[in-house]
Amino acid sequence: MNRPVSTSAEAVRFIDAVGFCVLFPVKNVPLPSLYAAVAGLRPGQRAKWDKYAELVWAWKDELPRRRRAFYAKFFKTRGTFISLKLLPQFLAMRGSPLRADDYDRFYAKGRISQDARAVWEALAEHGAMPTLELRHACKMESTAGNKRYKKAMLELQCLLAAVHFGAEQETAAWPSARFDLTVRAFPGQAEAARNITSEAARARLAAKYMEWHPTSPPVALQRLFGWSKAETRTALG
Repeated sequence: MNRPVSTSAEAVRFIDAVGFCVLFPVKNVPLPSLYAAVAGLRPGQRAKWDKYAELVWAWKDELPRRRRAFYAKFFKTRGTFISLKLLPQFLAMRGSPLRADDYDRFYAKGRISQDARAVWEALAEHGAMPTLELRHACKMESTAGNKRYKKAMLELQCLLAAVHFGAEQETAAWPSARFDLTVRAFPGQAEAARNITSEAARARLAAKYMEWHPTSPPVALQRLFGWSKAETRTALG
C-alpha cells in the first residue's frame, strides 16, 4: 500500500495486508508501522507527535473495540496491531490461553506471575475494565501497586491473554486504557487457534513476514518472535 492511509477502514486494510505491525516505528524492530503508513514516512524517518499521531492513537482504541483488529503491547513490549486473519496463528504460536478461567493452570505452570494471575482473574470475573477500576479490583491502587499492575498487564499482553479494548474517561486527565481477555473479546479467533499447531502457526507467520521482507536473514525472524534456531529453520521450511 503506497498511498497514505487516511481513514480507519484503510487502516484495517493496511493491517490485514501486512498481517502485523507496530503503532509507531520502533528501533531494531523490522516491522511496518501504522503511523508511518498514515504520515507517509520513509524508512529511517522518526515519528513525532502531530495530527497523524493523534489519528493512530485514536485508532488503537477504536479498532479493537469495534473488533476490527487486535492491539496490545507485544513486539518488544511496544504497541502492536495484529490482523484478525492472523490472530489465531499468533495465539497458537504463543500457546495463549483459550479459556477465560485458565489463570490457575497458567500460574501453576509458571507461565504467569501471581500479580498477572490476579489481574487475569479480575478480568475473568468482571469483564472488560478500565485501568483504575481494574487496579482497584486487584488491590493495586498504591504507587507501588501501580508498578506491579503495569508489569502484570505487560505479561498478559505479551502472552496475548489480554487485549487493549478501547478507552474510558475515569479522571480529568487522559482517558484510561480499557482491557479485556482476548478469548472473550475475539472468541472466533480463539476457537480457530485450537485447531492450529504451534509449528503450523510459526510457518504461517514466517511466510507472511518473508512476503514483506524477502531478503531478511533467518536471524531477524528468530529475534523478532523469540524463536529458537531450530524453530526458525522449520518455520522457513
